[in-house]
Amino acid sequence: MTFLELILDPLSHEFMVRALAVISVSSAVSALLSCWLVLVGWSLMGDAVSHAVLPGVVLAYILGLPFAVGAVVFALGAVVLVAAVRATGRTKEDAAIGIVFTTLFALGLVLVSVTPSQTDLMHVVFGNVLGVSRSELVQVAALAAVVVVVALARRHDLTAFAFDPVQLRVLGRSPGRVGALLLVLLALTAVTAIQSVGVVLVVAMLVIPGATAHLLSDRLVRMLVVAPAVAVVCGVVGVYVSYYADLATGATVVLAQGAAYLLAVLLAPGRGVLSRARRRARTAT
Repeated sequence: MTFLELILDPLSHEFMVRALAVISVSSAVSALLSCWLVLVGWSLMGDAVSHAVLPGVVLAYILGLPFAVGAVVFALGAVVLVAAVRATGRTKEDAAIGIVFTTLFALGLVLVSVTPSQTDLMHVVFGNVLGVSRSELVQVAALAAVVVVVALARRHDLTAFAFDPVQLRVLGRSPGRVGALLLVLLALTAVTAIQSVGVVLVVAMLVIPGATAHLLSDRLVRMLVVAPAVAVVCGVVGVYVSYYADLATGATVVLAQGAAYLLAVLLAPGRGVLSRARRRARTAT
């Protein structure tokens, strides 16, 4: 089989075309937002929100609603709950996040176990990108478009929130409102990524691309280009590898992103392991 045939053969199947489209869209939007999440230090919040949507998905199935509706409602609800628990003043942020996401995730697992279903709801947990329907692809694309448009339109506020919240006050903007906006965007992004890799691995798509881009550049503008580019390439590579090797698609995509991060750790100009080793060697001589 020639290289061209290796590329074109999967594209002869409609489910593979949809899988590539969903992976590309969800990877790109997750990577875009991950740049701010990494800089703000909200990686754990991404984990919390992604796990909290499970009961929403199950309830949406029970009520006959699109999965995305229940996921968005519970993702936003998780954000509100974390803020409410923190507002008690006696629970730190990391503890509040852990309490909310583990409780909601456990509720979701209980609902899955007691809900009679013709649909394997565990696909929500572990991902089922090869089974994405056209309507689900449209939902993912619509949510991703909203996130990208809002994030780019408010990129200056989000950047100031990440680096210097005091500057927001000087500009007459509320850091609290900008933080709330970032949480809403996180909730919507988590819903798009769940269609690709499932609840368990969403946090990887919300952290690894931004961390990889941060190793390669200190400039946010470049990070916002590098992170989505790396994520999309890893997504496409992961889908093709899973197709030919008969592996779990979501897990393979995340492994590809992990491999990209490892390469950045080793080869990043200036801060990579090899670059630092060469500098030490020159200094020693």
